[in-house]
Amino acid sequence: MRRRGTRIYSLLGLLVLLALAYHSWLPAHGPSGGGPGGFKFPVPWLQPRMSFAGRAGTHFADAETGAPLYINGWNSYWLLSSQSPALAAEMLRRGRCMGLTVCRTWAFIDGGAGALQISPGQFSEPVFQMLDYVIYEARRNHIRLILCLVNNLDNFGGKAQYVQWAQAAGANVTNSTDSFFIHPTIRGYYKEYVKAILTRRNSYSGIRYCDEPAIFAWELMNEPRCVSNSSGPHIQAWIEEMAAYVKSLDTKHLVTVGIEGFYGPGRSERLGVNPGDWAASLCSDFIQNSAVKDIDFASVHAYPDSWLPKASMDEKVKYLSNWVDSHLNDSEYILRKPVLFSEVGYLQNPEVNSTVDGETVLKLVYDKIYDSARKLQAGGGALIWQLMVEGSHMYHDGFAMVARDRPSTYKLIKEQSCRLQRLYGKEGDSGWQCSLPP
Repeated sequence: MRRRGTRIYSLLGLLVLLALAYHSWLPAHGPSGGGPGGFKFPVPWLQPRMSFAGRAGTHFADAETGAPLYINGWNSYWLLSSQSPALAAEMLRRGRCMGLTVCRTWAFIDGGAGALQISPGQFSEPVFQMLDYVIYEARRNHIRLILCLVNNLDNFGGKAQYVQWAQAAGANVTNSTDSFFIHPTIRGYYKEYVKAILTRRNSYSGIRYCDEPAIFAWELMNEPRCVSNSSGPHIQAWIEEMAAYVKSLDTKHLVTVGIEGFYGPGRSERLGVNPGDWAASLCSDFIQNSAVKDIDFASVHAYPDSWLPKASMDEKVKYLSNWVDSHLNDSEYILRKPVLFSEVGYLQNPEVNSTVDGETVLKLVYDKIYDSARKLQAGGGALIWQLMVEGSHMYHDGFAMVARDRPSTYKLIKEQSCRLQRLYGKEGDSGWQCSLPP
């Protein structure tokens, strides 16, 4: 009996040592750290405890406790493409230090240098391990990720790469990138990619992506648009098909489309909300696209500088206020789903915006989200576009910033995190505690 007890204690001691080693032998976290690899001990039960994000009517909720979730988050699309665990880890750590809870990033690099998907169904294992590490490190920082599955733009491959792959395979495909939404071969490529991502077992944690609570949601595409306005019905059919396919593989995670929030030509009473006549010709429609049964929440982008380049700051603020209000109301009363302002960006060029002007844009959105949260309504959160760290300058797009280099913006972001946490969070939630006075 004594010998059995000794063996049990020895086994427990060994497990403790292995757990300590697991959390110690990790890629470096500073900007000079190394790459993925080194010691791995992918045991699911050793991962930090975390619950899935879900939905309760028009607001996000903790799927385990039912507690409301309102999000202050950010975009760093470059975490995978940086191929740098150190930069990714540092960005996630800084996000947590600001009380941010969700990061939106790309889960694709289609073709070209550094590709994750080299060709349809063919993947680079080292690049896949980088995505593993991003998800693993997000959980260690109690950050949830929105993982986008393909780009509308040509950057990192996008739908144009899928069209080229189909043409190279001998499929009867036109040069129009609208073929992405229409041709069965390309739809098959996309589904194959989705399945590979969702069923992937993380080499760091041992957890399949479809079982990983550090993933907040799957986003079908970044900013789906068409070339020909006759393709609108095809985009709608594509959204319905792909959302249902994701749900057939994964019932634990939320799904969103990734649209910018433009109203289509059939919404004559709302066309004045769009930033211009051009916005109704891109084949997306906020209400129709977001109303799909398997879409859990709506998405909206906001770029007053890009969309209204000749407007004064006062005109941009007036437009943005109406833009946000319209989508909050439609989500609350028509869609009956949460809405996430998943890209809120303003140019960092001082010739266009002073720091004060840019913060006016961000604060306006933050205030409307907070007001919605106080009422337990559909404004689920906002994600600033985009945050960086030193050493990631190659991904600067005119809207990016290192937050701590802009003290007033840094404070504004933290204030939003604090007041959302005070509404529905508990003291010490997520290992982060607001340091700002009420």
